[in-house]
Amino acid sequence: MNASVVHVHPAGPLVALVGNPNCGKTALFNLLTGSRQKVANYAGVTVERKEGRMILGEGRPALRILDLPGAYSLYPRSPDERVTADVLAGRADGEKRPDLVVCVVDATNLRRQLRLVLSVMRQGLPVVLALNMVDLAHKRGLELNLEVLQQALGIPCVATVATQGDGHRQLQALLQQSLQDRAHWPQAPQQQSDASHDDERVMHLLQQLGVSAMQPDSLTEKLDRTVLHPLWGPLILSSLLFFVFQAVFAWARPPMEWIQAGTAGLSSWSAGALSGLGSPQWLISLVTDGLLAGMGSVVAFLPQILILFFFILALEESGYLPRAAFLLDRWMGGVGLSGRSFIPLLSSFACAIPGIMATRTISDPRDRIVTMLIAPLMTCSARLPVYALLIGAFVPQKTLAGGLGLQGLVLFVLYAAGILGAFGVAWVLKRLTTQGEVRMLMMELPAYHWPTPRHVALGLWQRAVSFLRRVGGVILFLTVALWFLGSFPAPPAGATGAPIEYSVAGTLGRWLSYLLEPVGFNWQISIALVPGMAAREVVVSSLATVYALGDGSPAAQLLQPVIAQGWSAATAYALLAWFVFAPQCLSTLAAVRRETNGWRIPALMVSYLFALAYVAAWITYRVALAWGA
Repeated sequence: MNASVVHVHPAGPLVALVGNPNCGKTALFNLLTGSRQKVANYAGVTVERKEGRMILGEGRPALRILDLPGAYSLYPRSPDERVTADVLAGRADGEKRPDLVVCVVDATNLRRQLRLVLSVMRQGLPVVLALNMVDLAHKRGLELNLEVLQQALGIPCVATVATQGDGHRQLQALLQQSLQDRAHWPQAPQQQSDASHDDERVMHLLQQLGVSAMQPDSLTEKLDRTVLHPLWGPLILSSLLFFVFQAVFAWARPPMEWIQAGTAGLSSWSAGALSGLGSPQWLISLVTDGLLAGMGSVVAFLPQILILFFFILALEESGYLPRAAFLLDRWMGGVGLSGRSFIPLLSSFACAIPGIMATRTISDPRDRIVTMLIAPLMTCSARLPVYALLIGAFVPQKTLAGGLGLQGLVLFVLYAAGILGAFGVAWVLKRLTTQGEVRMLMMELPAYHWPTPRHVALGLWQRAVSFLRRVGGVILFLTVALWFLGSFPAPPAGATGAPIEYSVAGTLGRWLSYLLEPVGFNWQISIALVPGMAAREVVVSSLATVYALGDGSPAAQLLQPVIAQGWSAATAYALLAWFVFAPQCLSTLAAVRRETNGWRIPALMVSYLFALAYVAAWITYRVALAWGA
């Protein structure tokens, strides 16, 4: 006997927004709901769920607005379309079937978008049509008669310009009127049970409107002649990516330093306050080294994430982002990826977490998982402190031909090794998972338009909250756990070594040294790798602690002469190779677990990255020894 499941939904009618990608649906959703939004994932899938409330007035219940994922049809070909089809049909787990559907269509592209409207009308739900982007239609010479369209479809129609805030008041009034008397909500007329005659009906509708002939956007066509040109297109994209890449690192540095300084100041103040209250040393260490250090390690990356997502949102709203994916699709297809993987991998150079979050834009489940698996191989900013320490200690400051510095060249080689490793893994996974199938990229190239600052700002706010909520709690817990491992048990009386040597983390490090000895790592390196699981940059301060050099900003300066004298060059080169492929930090693993709703993919990621790191370090160590390093 199967147990029944009862789902309890929030009070109030539910209105669902449905439309093709890039039709302005989310912009209209933002206008209707403002900041009264919440973002989560649908049950059992990683598709983003956006719900907001529209306030109708005092004494009136709020209207729930659901922004469904963009879909081209209700015959699903992607997780997004499957969620939309399931919600409209009442099959979505834990989701109420909408009481009314607002179909948002791009007035400049009715030929394709009206097909989705007809499919929605067959669901038996009340339907309202929001004719969006009418301003762009007028610029192209398309004069659309709203009354003719309303009579032809048999449903209420409202003209809107979501990017400028036009028309949403009329839509609100229509929804409010319908809410007052739900018995008279507009009902979609009965349609044919299948879509076999949708093309004929769409053409008939376009003829009634007098817009059956295609009206291309002259400005978009002119820009695309350059943007999509075989030569100029890749050059423009490369220049743009170079600027974004530089901005992420350059613009984020001051706020990251402010956050780190604020965290350090708060830690110092907390330590003094707790000491003044007579708190035990373990509690002071828990607050400063555990809680505050864990929080700071997460928040410090927020500026990079916001800057990166600012460019992504701006490029997406402008219409350029799909064209970048189009330009790179053929090149990336050689290793089993599509052009949609480009933005997530770009994001991973700052931090793998926003890159993994950006994989939500990839509709194909296989491509999404593969992109997640290789995102950590993009050299993130957390590796730079380790690279700077080792390169400064073991690579001489030589100037090569053309004024190229040897240290800079080594850093470039490390970045290139990560990229080549990522594409190599993708190529292997392609051979193992695609079974010879041909993967095609299908996407819309929308018209160009200026991004709306309000929508970009709201998108940044949503992603900041999502990042802190989804990752912050997990990494905070894991950081505290690692603090416990590194702090207990306390060193015995008269101990001369660093306290971490006598802790559980120190014991784990000595055990790891037996495993890592073949790649040239000593016990100090092995111990430092344990807290480095929380955040890679922690390895520098951990090494300083193990060598009893103190902590803080001078750590790298103090370490360089110590390791230069105590380590062989082969060990240093092996450690560099290790960090090119090193297993990802715990915050990234937590993000992958959140996005995949399980531990199978994070476990696979850790396993293959550890294997790659070990093999690369072993080969590097042996080759360096053979060359006398």
